[in-house]
Amino acid sequence: MKISHEILPWQETSQTQHALWRAENGTPAPKKLILADDTLTADQAYRLAAEGCGLLWQGDFQNARQLLQAMARRCDRPAKKPRKPAPVVTDPAQIFNLHRQAQSQRARILAMLLIPLSGSYVILLKRAPDVVQACTEVYGPASGTDSIVSLRELQSLIGAHEWRKKGVMIAALADHIHPYYGVFSPLRGEYIELVAQSVLPSTSLAFDIGTGTGVLAAVLALRGVPKVIATDMDQRALSCARENIQRLGFASQVSIVAADLFPEGKAGLIVCNPPWVPARPSSPIEQAIFDPDSRMLRGFLAGLAAHLEKNGEGWLLLSDLAEHLGLRSRATLLEWISQAGLQVLGTTNIKPQHAKIADETDPLHHARALETTSLWRLALL
Repeated sequence: MKISHEILPWQETSQTQHALWRAENGTPAPKKLILADDTLTADQAYRLAAEGCGLLWQGDFQNARQLLQAMARRCDRPAKKPRKPAPVVTDPAQIFNLHRQAQSQRARILAMLLIPLSGSYVILLKRAPDVVQACTEVYGPASGTDSIVSLRELQSLIGAHEWRKKGVMIAALADHIHPYYGVFSPLRGEYIELVAQSVLPSTSLAFDIGTGTGVLAAVLALRGVPKVIATDMDQRALSCARENIQRLGFASQVSIVAADLFPEGKAGLIVCNPPWVPARPSSPIEQAIFDPDSRMLRGFLAGLAAHLEKNGEGWLLLSDLAEHLGLRSRATLLEWISQAGLQVLGTTNIKPQHAKIADETDPLHHARALETTSLWRLALL
């Protein structure tokens, strides 16, 4: 759990008040805090937030939601044309970095609209929703200490709570996976289909490295692998995977283990779906997508030979988006595979179907339109 223990002070009715700052997504606490209510205009809110001022909301909760939307529109407004035209950027990596900088700035501004929570996770504002269960799932049992949370994070908690209740339908399982807040949700199903449809090597044991929700371990169990050991380092992911495996009826086949990549021993099949983009995450929640210097990918490849049985296969699930963004070349990937004492038996490819492929306003549209997700079958040399 990543709850900050920083205490925020502010002035209210000539007295100094204090509350705990909560930021599960790693957002730093604002340096200055002022009270805000329904009289605050969107332009004023945007200006204050851009200056780094936290706006502790005292008005109607639904009005706060509308204000956040209005602030987002101001963040997304095209910048005024400079007198001197800026140079045209064509390098994919530079486009990506500029896009990430803009996203980070947008997130910082929108995180400045804050909601007070009582010590029992109750929002004492007009027309506020019941968020007790959503907060308990993420922050743990209420401690009795008042706290402050960004409205954006609170909306994420509420959304995650709804996903956790209803789950994500997985065609390969004909059932649902229920993701926890902060655990990568299997909304993009193409990598799951690759595991569900590829020919399994003959094996009595498989490892699922970085299991997350446990979805790939469940698919392997459904396909008849007698024993699957699924690993992860994140405690929330481990709890999420255990609950999903239990609900799906695979507890006798799948063991969930806390491990840095590999468990002890060797297996005839080792599956890994590492973060696909070698870039720095802007929050802990993004670690499932962004991996600086491809650390998990390189760690998996470097350790695979020592844990793979003779005639076994390592299945690497990887998008080539990083290649189209100019962040990692195919030649580099092949060099890492060779240096690890591995050979490529073959690849199976599938085109993603997510909505951003068709969004031509997306700065990364060109790269996304070219993206392919692949299952790399790796074996010992």
